[in-house]
Amino acid sequence: MKKILLAAVLFIATTTAIQAQFIQIGVKAGVNFANQTGGSDFNGISVDKEGITSYHAGLVAELKLLEKFSIQPELLYTTQGAEYKSAVQDFKNEMGYIAIPVMAKIYMTKSLSLELGPQASFLVSNKKEFDAADPKTFDFSLNAGLGLKVVGGLFVQARYGIGLTEVSKDADFKNSVFQLSAGYMF
Repeated sequence: MKKILLAAVLFIATTTAIQAQFIQIGVKAGVNFANQTGGSDFNGISVDKEGITSYHAGLVAELKLLEKFSIQPELLYTTQGAEYKSAVQDFKNEMGYIAIPVMAKIYMTKSLSLELGPQASFLVSNKKEFDAADPKTFDFSLNAGLGLKVVGGLFVQARYGIGLTEVSKDADFKNSVFQLSAGYMF
């Protein structure tokens, strides 16, 4: 897995040097306001859910296909989950994912873009404060948001992602997250 990731990064870096106007590489990071939608019970125990604040960070590329249309693949580490409150106890479930969103960017002005696309995420860590069934290792979601090029290579983004797959076979919960990001394109 590490060799494949290194090869992909080297390939993108080489391509960038050759076609600097066609592709840009950058980094981004930001805050997640995550929660889980769905049922109101977990293994038969009635719970109230509250969101958690977490983070995301990673690499981003923009492939300019037309004057007002680009594709933006990303490779991010992101944490999502929720805090559960029941009559018996309170507990927090925070899951870390390697996320691969592929966003279609439609430029409404030179600097403002509408972003839409799917995201595949792979579970790499699970910090849970309770003993329950393990979550599924794959999560699929749809994302929508806005991007703004500020000055030079600096950009900001706001995005909402809604999960389409359940996080566990024993619970009817799906991830949802609102992300605020800042980044820089080289």
